[in-house]
Amino acid sequence: MRGLLRAAAALALLTVWLLPSGQASAASYQVAMKGYAFSPASLSVPAGSTVTWTNYDTAPHDVKTTSGPLSIHSPMLNKGQSWSFTFATAGSYGYVCTVHPDMTAGITVRAAAAPAPARTSAAPREHTQHTAPARTPSHTAHSAPAMTMPSASPSPTASEAAVPQAAPQVAQQPVTRTAASSGRPLDPLLVLAGLVAGVAVLCLLLVGSRTSRAQREES
Repeated sequence: MRGLLRAAAALALLTVWLLPSGQASAASYQVAMKGYAFSPASLSVPAGSTVTWTNYDTAPHDVKTTSGPLSIHSPMLNKGQSWSFTFATAGSYGYVCTVHPDMTAGITVRAAAAPAPARTSAAPREHTQHTAPARTPSHTAHSAPAMTMPSASPSPTASEAAVPQAAPQVAQQPVTRTAASSGRPLDPLLVLAGLVAGVAVLCLLLVGSRTSRAQREES
């Protein structure tokens, strides 16, 4: 049982470690001062990177910019000494060793990439309700005039003929359409973290129940 608990705890720690962190650590780069030359002589780094120069020659060297957005000048470095600088401003930098002008090199600092925009679910489209206008009856009842036929004997009067009215049509009911909402997919890492947490809680509950049962039997 203890081995199962240890395995669950290790799996939970591994899941937390695999989750994406808020910000990646800044990169570091090395430049060697060796053989009276900078190696590498050309370097391309992202903004926020740290460059470290190390002197491997017996003669002293330094780093002084000849061009670029910023002016940089390191102290004089003897053999085995190092000096670092973090480039926060993007641009092209050229530098030289003031003791040995033939030692020249350059660094290109790239601008930091903009963060990706957050994903948003598509807004449902609006549908306009259309209601058919109610039709009003267009027929009006007309009465035929009474006619009297002449005869020797009195004759009954003809009755009025009535024209039936047309039944009005029922107005159509409005039809409303509802746009289907799109769901946002779940993050697989979050689902994995939930599963691991559930397994750990289940193991803890199982161990607790067995421990309490053992205590009851002993008492």
